Amino acid sequence: MAAFAAQAESPFNPATDRIGRVLCFAAHPDDIDFGAAGTIAAWTAAGVRVSYCIMTDGDAGGFDPAHRADIIARRDAEQRKAAALVGVSDIHYLHQRDGYLEPSHEVMKGVVRLIRELRPDVVLAMHPERNWRRIQKSHPDHLAVGEAVTRAVYPAVENPFAYPELAEAGLEAYKLPWLWLYAGPDERENHFVDVTGHLKAKLEAIHVHVSQHPDVEAMEAAVRKGMHTNAARAGLPAGHSAEAFHVVAVNGPGTIAGF
Repeated sequence: MAAFAAQAESPFNPATDRIGRVLCFAAHPDDIDFGAAGTIAAWTAAGVRVSYCIMTDGDAGGFDPAHRADIIARRDAEQRKAAALVGVSDIHYLHQRDGYLEPSHEVMKGVVRLIRELRPDVVLAMHPERNWRRIQKSHPDHLAVGEAVTRAVYPAVENPFAYPELAEAGLEAYKLPWLWLYAGPDERENHFVDVTGHLKAKLEAIHVHVSQHPDVEAMEAAVRKGMHTNAARAGLPAGHSAEAFHVVAVNGPGTIAGF
């Protein structure tokens, strides 16, 4: 697995905290690839099972009017190809409308259902807080993903009386250990993953989303610059690339139920 460089305040210790199953949430096809594909490639290379849940179909995305009629199918195909490049084949959709996503109980129930089904060690999701330094990271759908997932993680996922029909269907309450958030404010980020060895796979995955890139060279240059900046923030050697996360410990040895 790729080397992990964690700031002191990160609660996650890669030497002792093991990950075997990850469930990733995103608003649109391509969000995960920009935010976390390098880390995901490192996980799958180490044998971690990773699943994706895309909340919208990406129907409002793209730049070419000629793609409108088949944009949903086109973006789904792009996401599946990009996912395969980083070792992921299990992809779920909540089929919400692009640009209209809200942290509704319909969405939260879908999140709870999937977490209880897969019972991951880590839930990876977009951040619920707006990034004022680069507002493009804070599309309203991105914020809605973060809010819906965070509300679902606590308390609904672990409360057997939340959405009781799920428990009645055999999906028992589950205490999630870790919540990893991406695409949030820089000041919230407390954990960095050195993905230098998986940079090629990440960039290849991003390049798959051709329907979304009017300027491919500028896009790649921005991604590379951001990852080098993350590596410098993490104290990694020059030339390294890193992805940044806000890691939250949800349930651990010191967790007291209800507090």
